[in-house]
Amino acid sequence: MMVKSISFPAAILFFGLLHSLSCQAGSLKSMLMTEDTTISADLSQFSNRKIIPKIIEESALKALSFYPELMDTHIRFVFKQHISKSVMQAQPVFSTLLLPKSQRKYQINISALFRLNHAAIPIHQIPENIMIGWIGHELGHIMDYEQRTSWGLVRYGWGYVFSEKYLRKAEAMADTYAVNHGLAEYIVATKRFILNHAELPQVYKDRISRLYLSPDDIVKQVREMEQQKNNKSKPQ
Repeated sequence: MMVKSISFPAAILFFGLLHSLSCQAGSLKSMLMTEDTTISADLSQFSNRKIIPKIIEESALKALSFYPELMDTHIRFVFKQHISKSVMQAQPVFSTLLLPKSQRKYQINISALFRLNHAAIPIHQIPENIMIGWIGHELGHIMDYEQRTSWGLVRYGWGYVFSEKYLRKAEAMADTYAVNHGLAEYIVATKRFILNHAELPQVYKDRISRLYLSPDDIVKQVREMEQQKNNKSKPQ
């Protein structure tokens, strides 16, 4: 089969386009990793054993501040160009699964771009309370992982991938951890942000509606928690 040769001007245009796209990707990565912020001493204490890109450091630390149990837990936040069916994803680092829990490490993958129907914006440009709620949900998963043995995590991963019923249960558990740690307001705001966003793909919103607790479910959880506290505080 004969292959048509590419003209010199066309080749220049093609490689110029590749270079431009590469520079844009590099610029985005550089921007996401290096923007500096001033972190208060109160928040800095939650950075122990954490690796967080500077541009989301404050939001991540605010979310972590609701989980003092994770103070000494190894967690790395990593920007990804694309995450299948998700914006964020918490998972154990595979190479540490067989280590003692104190040495286990986790990674929270975060899509570098928030993809809409007709555009994509850098993820750090979403409202801060939404970022805190999203990260708070992922930290709820890590709280769940911390209660499991190595083989329990393997079974969890299998169920999460192959059983929609198990996936719903796992997502509800992550939300429950977040609510119990005081993040209800952020979780509700994040869910409403997703479900009411006109430019988010409907397929993604349908998945969230089908597999995750609704804002009303979260509000109901909070009311039940408050009722339980009130009942406990009443004199016997």
